[in-house]
Amino acid sequence: MIYLDNAATTPLLDEVLDEMLPYMKENYGNPSSIHKLGRQANNALELARKRISKLINAKGKVVFTSGATEANNLALKGLAHTMRNKGNHIITSSVEHEAIIEPCRELEREGFEVTYLPVDKNCVIDLDALDRSIDEKTILVSIMFANNEVGTIQPVKEIAEITHKHGVPFHTDAVQAVGKIPVDAEQFDIDLITLSAHKMYGPKGVGALCINNDLKIESILRGGGQENEIRSGTQNVAGIVGMGKAAEIAIQKIDTYSGQVKNLRDDLIARVLKDIEHSKVNGHPTQRLPNNAHFTFLGVNGEDLIIKLDENGVAASTGSTCSVQKQKASHVLKAMGFSHEEITGSLRLTLGIQNTEDEIEQTVANLSKVVQELREFSPYKFKYAMNQ
Repeated sequence: MIYLDNAATTPLLDEVLDEMLPYMKENYGNPSSIHKLGRQANNALELARKRISKLINAKGKVVFTSGATEANNLALKGLAHTMRNKGNHIITSSVEHEAIIEPCRELEREGFEVTYLPVDKNCVIDLDALDRSIDEKTILVSIMFANNEVGTIQPVKEIAEITHKHGVPFHTDAVQAVGKIPVDAEQFDIDLITLSAHKMYGPKGVGALCINNDLKIESILRGGGQENEIRSGTQNVAGIVGMGKAAEIAIQKIDTYSGQVKNLRDDLIARVLKDIEHSKVNGHPTQRLPNNAHFTFLGVNGEDLIIKLDENGVAASTGSTCSVQKQKASHVLKAMGFSHEEITGSLRLTLGIQNTEDEIEQTVANLSKVVQELREFSPYKFKYAMNQ
């Protein structure tokens, strides 16, 4: 299997698993216990915090969660409830992950007001619209660092400057960006950052929210007061250890993304555009993640394309895998102004450090064959024939 769905999840590195295993067996202590086994577990958590802080140059608190979805919910709901006395207005974008969109909708049902900023055809938010949208009731701006579907990197530094000019905290879901491009909390002046372990070769079921020390956040899970009384519940020690090790490795591998992975991605795009007619690349042409290639193939259904590619040994996706069971049209591509035909013909190929040149060559050959086969049965085939 040629695995090109690394935006959905990445394979667990052997070095990460090796560091996790002792905490699944002999080092089984509860980190809240004060005996030796408990202290060993707590020390492991603190090492993981340091590694994650170093990865993103964070100076505040690192709060471990069950994943990015919980971290995003904590950022939005926790800050909204803390600052309710100041205002009830939140600003986000129209292309966020569902882990941001759904908490925002829940907050709207509670009486909060949410502004969903538009994006252009390349999936870049309108900075002027952001500036105009902030008012005296605005308590939080949450814009993703890089889009999970088309890979567009948002102008995060400019977003933070506009947000802080008005004295409003800025949160970013950096799940897709961390480990692939530099994410520096201090340089970009970010107040809250969401991370996920399994997007950077760590285990599933663990994430983190990094919080500026100046911010206070109300807990959304009540209990024993673990994680600085921000996230109660006994910590997933083995998972957190794995996330910390993955963060340490990510620092070493980031040059691989800017070099090897990006070169493979560029070769993939060039080959596809050359070999397959009526295809185009979506997202920003240059300000995009180095491992993301998102295409539209007119006259092809993306779900059929994924199934046929799978039969030919290539793992891919149409977009956000976290909501794949719903099989709904991409709200990201809709916000970018895509037609129904363009949305249904979309395909996301995301590379990792394990992919090779031979895999790219084989993928393009399989993709070209599959697209041609599917177009033979496409209701649009006569339309294409007429346009040629």
